[in-house]
Amino acid sequence: MASPTVTQPVFEHHHSGLSVNTSRPRISWAFQADENTTPDWRQTAYEVEITFHPTSHDPLVFNVTSDRSVLVPWPARPLQPREAANVRVRVAGGPSRTPSSDDAQYSGWSSPATVEAALLDPSEFQAQFITAAQQPTPQGPLRPLRFRKEFNLPVGYTGETCRSRLYITALGLYEVYINGQRVGDEYMAPGWTSYKHRLPYQVHDVAVLLNKTGPNMLAIEAAEGWYAGRLGFNGGKRFRWGDKIGVAAQLEVTHPTSSQRWTLSTDETWRCGLSPVQTSEIYDGEVYDAREEDESWNKVTEQDSAQVPLDGPVVALPRPKATLFSPDMAPVRATEVKPCVSVFQSKSGKTILDFGQNLVGVVRIKSFTPADGAQVELRHAEVMEHGELGTRPLKLAKARCLVTGSGKTIDSWRARFTFFGFRYVQVEGWPSGTPSADDFEALVLHTDMKRRGFFECSNQSVNQLHQNVVWSMRGNFLSIPTDCPQRDERLGWTGDAQVFAPTSAFLYDTMGILGSWLEDLAAEQLADGQKGIPPITVPFALGDNFPNMPQAIWADVAVLMPDDLHRASGDEAILERQFRSMQTWIEQGVDRGANGLWNPDSWQFADWLDPNAPPEDPANGRTDPLLVCNAYLVHTTRVFSQICRRLGKMELADKHKDGADRLLGHFQRHYMTADGHLMSSTQTAIALCITFDLYPPAKSNRTTASSALERLVRTANYHISTGFAGTPVITKALTAAGKPQLAYRMLLKKDCPSWLYPVTMGATTIWERWNSMMPDGTINPGHMTSFNHYALGAVADWLHATVGGISPAAPGWRTIRVRPVPGGNITSTNVRFNGPYGLVACEWQLKNETDFSMKLTVPPNCTAEVTLPCDFRASFLNGVEDGDGEAEKTTIVGSGFHTFKCEFVAGEWPPKRFGPPFLPHPPIDVAE
Repeated sequence: MASPTVTQPVFEHHHSGLSVNTSRPRISWAFQADENTTPDWRQTAYEVEITFHPTSHDPLVFNVTSDRSVLVPWPARPLQPREAANVRVRVAGGPSRTPSSDDAQYSGWSSPATVEAALLDPSEFQAQFITAAQQPTPQGPLRPLRFRKEFNLPVGYTGETCRSRLYITALGLYEVYINGQRVGDEYMAPGWTSYKHRLPYQVHDVAVLLNKTGPNMLAIEAAEGWYAGRLGFNGGKRFRWGDKIGVAAQLEVTHPTSSQRWTLSTDETWRCGLSPVQTSEIYDGEVYDAREEDESWNKVTEQDSAQVPLDGPVVALPRPKATLFSPDMAPVRATEVKPCVSVFQSKSGKTILDFGQNLVGVVRIKSFTPADGAQVELRHAEVMEHGELGTRPLKLAKARCLVTGSGKTIDSWRARFTFFGFRYVQVEGWPSGTPSADDFEALVLHTDMKRRGFFECSNQSVNQLHQNVVWSMRGNFLSIPTDCPQRDERLGWTGDAQVFAPTSAFLYDTMGILGSWLEDLAAEQLADGQKGIPPITVPFALGDNFPNMPQAIWADVAVLMPDDLHRASGDEAILERQFRSMQTWIEQGVDRGANGLWNPDSWQFADWLDPNAPPEDPANGRTDPLLVCNAYLVHTTRVFSQICRRLGKMELADKHKDGADRLLGHFQRHYMTADGHLMSSTQTAIALCITFDLYPPAKSNRTTASSALERLVRTANYHISTGFAGTPVITKALTAAGKPQLAYRMLLKKDCPSWLYPVTMGATTIWERWNSMMPDGTINPGHMTSFNHYALGAVADWLHATVGGISPAAPGWRTIRVRPVPGGNITSTNVRFNGPYGLVACEWQLKNETDFSMKLTVPPNCTAEVTLPCDFRASFLNGVEDGDGEAEKTTIVGSGFHTFKCEFVAGEWPPKRFGPPFLPHPPIDVAE
């Protein structure tokens, strides 16, 4: 038998290792195993080889006795700003029963990885922020600008071994070119952050783009983006952070032997002019006039500089007070190209493109030749309504592109500084009659996170539901986690992100994007005048008439999301970094009444978009809002206490545990009868109380709760009756209460409201409302109706952990919980997670309704706690105070490939509904 293969190291949670924002980056590696790998293999030691460069010294090797392989400390001297090093790792280990590393076998070396420090100190970014010297007084959208600078590399800085780095950012959005070649493959750079507090810059290796002899051209095109563009409801507001587009760039070329640097930075010697893009707005799209295009603007030409249209002066802007930083998260990229699948005519004769998938991105026109002055318009929408483009959900967003031709052929045209949520595009003014599908393709844009989790099962409708969840996450994780990507909103709502965080952390590596977003949240929450209240959107981009009010569930993200990210990664640093934000919210931000629960007079979103709420009053659901908020308050306080304990803050941990116990007592006295009935008996209320363990320990109370939830679900004929608060927990609560077949019945329900109703309507993303589109094809009459909203897709967390059967039993997946609970008509699943230690995979089948078999892959250096379906017990009813619960049987296994079998009977299928005995039961309606 052999040691596992060690994967290439990664650094911190950085997407590439280029420009890591710390001098001592932590190192992680995972393992790849095959049938020849020693079973139950555990690491006992590791060696890290570090080669600083440029250097003439031999590599440094550090031998460490440790079983850690995730986020291990940097063993060498700190990296200097801009300094790089090559790193590779090998490990020693053996079966877990080996008492020491004396006879452990070393693996081969991993592939080397390069890590390079960022500028580290913001003062190292010395470039000036520049803008056009002559600009009209800003009123409407700012016209994009083009900047450029011609230069020659000095003698001695032209060799192939010279290191060349471009550091660049913008007050707005930018694309950058060297000698006509686009630098990098990023979109919407530098991204959206809380611009008053934090401004990211990007770093590019540009050595291959520079002319070693002769002149070079560094050119930047920039637009207003989120920084100065219109954002918010009811027409929104412009210039929330500034009213001038600015860019800052610093090109550094390092001499290969002397390590001296030659630098070219933006300053007042640059020149600028107007872009042929007339306007480019987040909500309203892009207007482009090809008659004003100069194809040579970003290249060195033989023209007299006086004839070059980009010859206007620039001025320096005041340096932003925000902290400049190099982000861990990956940039926004075009991660996929979707072909246009068909072209058809709308009912009124309009030409419509169908891309077959509701997505977020831009259309690329491969080639077209509009006549001089002729206009081609693209209008984007997610759905068709009664044969026409369904634009009402866009509200005031124009979501269009308008191209004015010059008579010349335009190749590979796309909008540059905006994005759209769409499946369908209406084309008007096409120059040659009806366009062909081959003329168009869609670029799918989102933050280029690494995909981690996968799920599929025997039920194709459920597979489509899961795919819809993935697509909604992709569309709404564009620089920040947004609520929707199409209308005049697209904001970082904290409630949506909070309920979806566990699902997102399974599907993708979200440590970079969500970690950065939490830093923005803390910066805005802790700013003067905020009273410790996290904003309801981050960055806060709502109108002045929309106060930053304390909101349960939404603001609880300050505590719950760091905990979710720690659970996914095992990284305690994120808990330390966000600790002040958490503590301030719990101790100062919550609007409390006399007993410490929520102020009974506070207005709350609570179970937002309960399907029983009126279309125009989505907060008016069946569940008492204060019950929802106080259930969350007890839970969030408990979680904060546990975080304090994990960080060694024992006094605070005890204080908040006692506080949570007191709150729980008040909650139980206020909302529960002596025998366990709730004051507000709804699916959401009971599900929250079960999932957050808010019932007294006596089994009689818990049996009452379980029976009450069962009756509600059966009486509703398995229709879901939950909004944002209840939806993530309803199937979990039914499973915990020993009613998994009811959870499956809800999952597989096809008519509205249900998870699969949108699937039956052809949805390819998760909808904002259960009935965003009515059965007759009419869009929901509510004034907010999105067809791409991930919050209600939080059920995928239950698909992964209960249907598929895997979840972390300890932070970071070092110990894996394997606990599949089959049910419904699903006879097989395959779930996989590429975690911090390697691949976790669980594949099970149920044959002949009773024969359960499972294949399990546990990565090296890990263990799994396995509970087979035949040993499943209702956790909510087990282990209660009177001691009559029957414990689950759990088997501990080490790394390797395992198989299990048992006999299992899922129970009643399909479950019946409760209803009047004198009326016939409705037909069974489940997806096969």
